[in-house]
Amino acid sequence: MVEGWDEGGLRVLRGVLHAQDGVALLAALRRGPVREVLQLAGDGVAGAAAQNLPGAAEMAALFLAALQERGFRGDEELADRLHAATGDAAILLLRPLAVDLEMLAMLLEGDPAESGGRIDLSTGECWPAFTDELGPGPEAQEDDDPERWLYVPAPASRAGYQDMELFIEEVEDAALADRLRLAIGGRDAFRRFKGVLAGDERCWSRYHRFRDERQHGRARAWLAEEGYCPCINFFVEPSLGSYPSGPV
Repeated sequence: MVEGWDEGGLRVLRGVLHAQDGVALLAALRRGPVREVLQLAGDGVAGAAAQNLPGAAEMAALFLAALQERGFRGDEELADRLHAATGDAAILLLRPLAVDLEMLAMLLEGDPAESGGRIDLSTGECWPAFTDELGPGPEAQEDDDPERWLYVPAPASRAGYQDMELFIEEVEDAALADRLRLAIGGRDAFRRFKGVLAGDERCWSRYHRFRDERQHGRARAWLAEEGYCPCINFFVEPSLGSYPSGPV
């Protein structure tokens, strides 16, 4: 594997995404390979491109090339959004929803006993299914209006196992890859896989980024099937330099 993102770079990237700073986002993306953060930062790049921020069109082109090469579930939907943002395609016929893909992924693929739930279409907030069992609580638990709520299933899936298989294919250390292949055979595959990775901190971090990208992509694809896409709006004003761009 090529040198990937370090924790400092990821903190900066998440920070500018949270701050909705398009200029700082484009600078932060120079700190590591875009292939590892396509789903994480793709909506932000689309927002920056839609605003014609300097360098945004070039970054969108890098993202599009990486998405086409990678081809994970959800990558096609993100590519469509980037094409629309750069004016290369018609505007998407998907309703924007201010939903956090990470939270949605947790509903779709979390602990089987706690996954599933619903999304408040007025706010984009995700409510796990188990919160409905905690009593009256917020209005979310008293209102079954289908115009307000989008219900999220908790499907049984081999997606997590497939994530491990695909990650192993990217491990360049042949000995480590062989140990990981042995680990995922039979019962307790996840536990054994994590046990092997625990001895290699760098590879462990890369696996988590890989898994997160896969999960976020599946969440995006599911959302598109329901007629929605994540929305993010960046300020047009240039960054004041709160976030350093780091090494190129």
